[in-house]
Amino acid sequence: MALIRAARTAQHLAVRAITVHGLAHPVTLALLAAASTAAARAWDRGHPVHAVHTRLHRQRSTT
Repeated sequence: MALIRAARTAQHLAVRAITVHGLAHPVTLALLAAASTAAARAWDRGHPVHAVHTRLHRQRSTT
């Protein structure tokens, strides 16, 4: 579960950086790289994508 939490946190921070600094800012790019790495680690350990993107999964499954 720690991998899922890390991936969600990294994605949240990356989105906040995009909002504050824009997409091309070095901080944003570093956080996006960290988010993709965290998500890849969770995937490699066998966690499904919807474990990281729970809201998206719930919305699509109910429609």
